[in-house]
Amino acid sequence: MSADLKILAWVAVLTALMWLPYILTRMLSSGIMRTLTYEADSDPLPVWAARAKKAHYNAVENLVPFACVVLVANLTATANATTALWATIYLWARVVHYLGYTAGIPFVRTLAFAVGWLATLIIFCQIVGW
Repeated sequence: MSADLKILAWVAVLTALMWLPYILTRMLSSGIMRTLTYEADSDPLPVWAARAKKAHYNAVENLVPFACVVLVANLTATANATTALWATIYLWARVVHYLGYTAGIPFVRTLAFAVGWLATLIIFCQIVGW
């Protein structure tokens, strides 16, 4: 398995775990039964948990194009050291994005998003030979 695919697996698992903090917070603040029966859906979350939820949604949205370029790079045998490096950078950019967004640290969210976006584009450029 290529390094790119391993990183893709890590990104997928990270994204799959990002819902835990805000759901657990919802359960603690609104109760397990209200949360599980959707009665608590309109209850307000603490500000940090609402940001964590938005960061999770953003991670899900950005997983699709990232996964596509990593998979295409592997299917077309264009995966190389550059794609592995930028896949790794993407992973760490998403970690920083989630933490920065959740903590509300100015500029971190936007810069980390931009780095992840750039990583996806650079992997694409390796595929098309630019």
